[in-house]
Amino acid sequence: KFAFRAPRRTSLWFKDSSSSLMLSVAALSIGCCAVCYGGVVESVNRDTTRATMEPFFSPAQRTLQVTRQTTQLADRLLEASVTSSLSDDQARFVESRPLFFLATVDAFGFPSCSYKGGAPGFVRVLSPTRLTFPHFDGNGMFMSLGNIADRAKIGMLFIDFERPQRLRVRGEAQLIDSGPLVESYPGAQYVVQLEVSNVWVNCPRYVHQMTTDAASPYVPDEAGESPIALWKRLDVMQDVLTDSDRTRALAAGLISIETYQQMVSEGDLL
Repeated sequence: KFAFRAPRRTSLWFKDSSSSLMLSVAALSIGCCAVCYGGVVESVNRDTTRATMEPFFSPAQRTLQVTRQTTQLADRLLEASVTSSLSDDQARFVESRPLFFLATVDAFGFPSCSYKGGAPGFVRVLSPTRLTFPHFDGNGMFMSLGNIADRAKIGMLFIDFERPQRLRVRGEAQLIDSGPLVESYPGAQYVVQLEVSNVWVNCPRYVHQMTTDAASPYVPDEAGESPIALWKRLDVMQDVLTDSDRTRALAAGLISIETYQQMVSEGDLL
């Protein structure tokens, strides 16, 4: 049985003045709180006055917690940091990131982790429980998007490497292949729309502090244009490219595998 009580309701949030992670004792101030009862998240939304129950820890995770005597610690962290929606500060953090890491699972049960990069703001927070990001031209394998189409559940990891911070978001996603939303991302082939299930902050202690010297030259411009991928200029790839890509590759100049490997090893991406 699960019943409401008056627990210590806390949540992690981003402090505007320094972007450092602070602990707030007012989870209700962001409109949603997460209360933990034995590894189950009870999300209460003040606007809808509805409570939803869902498991957060799997049986295997619980077993390891018991083995390492961290069950109470895990429950405290769950109670303190896991919510079912993004706060305003977390939304601003997400939209400020030029990259994130995307986790998906395929039909065979194998996980896939993919790096996604773009101009700051390429991940949009449409509401506290909904966000979107574009899919631009890739290698044609559609590993992540195929997994999303098949299983829907995804995880997203946002990191600030300059001032180490990280935020996790997970939920169920769908692919959008046409319409105003896709058109609002120049150059996008698809848009992924995520319905948020859980949001939580992780300790940044193992995040290496790094700075970004320059954005990728392949990030589409305002017109959706970007240079052709270096690997599409490989002579051995020409017979499997689309007609438009083959034309662009010929115009840029074909290269051998040896030249490609040399350019990549030297950081020459164009």
